[in-house]
Amino acid sequence: MISFLKGKIEEIGESYAVINVHDVGYKVYTSDDLTGYKSRESVKLHTHHHIRENVMDLFGFFDKEDLIMFEILLTVSGIGPKSALSILGKAGRENIIKAVSSRNPDILASAGIGKKTAEKLVAELKDKLSGADCAVKYFGADFSEAADGLVGLGYSKNEAAEALKNLPPDIRNTSDRIKWALKNL
Repeated sequence: MISFLKGKIEEIGESYAVINVHDVGYKVYTSDDLTGYKSRESVKLHTHHHIRENVMDLFGFFDKEDLIMFEILLTVSGIGPKSALSILGKAGRENIIKAVSSRNPDILASAGIGKKTAEKLVAELKDKLSGADCAVKYFGADFSEAADGLVGLGYSKNEAAEALKNLPPDIRNTSDRIKWALKNL
């Protein structure tokens, strides 16, 4: 399997890029915005190698967390790689996590995903994307520090994750995050 590609952009299409790795061009489908990139610019893409009966496709992501979310989306019945890529591109990783953890498919529907698909995603992913461990994994170390601080104050991991899940993105300091969460517990 191909885990990642590191090379130069040879060509940029509407939903793909051709990455030149040691004079071999790999066509990689991506939901990431490539408008800021130029030909011959070096990139590293984390990849999912999808093999079907007669087709082998590569799907690439700049962030490994997006690759993980893409692979989680593939576990939903009826969601193939192109649909998963589209969902991730429209909604984004954070909105998918928020929608599932709050059991609110309207978050996904407002991002341009159909109502039935949004409901299906929330229903099928609720056990895969729940709890503090998931939130910490996807929101990073700063979130983890705030969650650990709340646990140190006597709250459970799930209570900490629940309190922090709607945290405004402009609050970056750990102590400010804890204060905000305490006000919302």
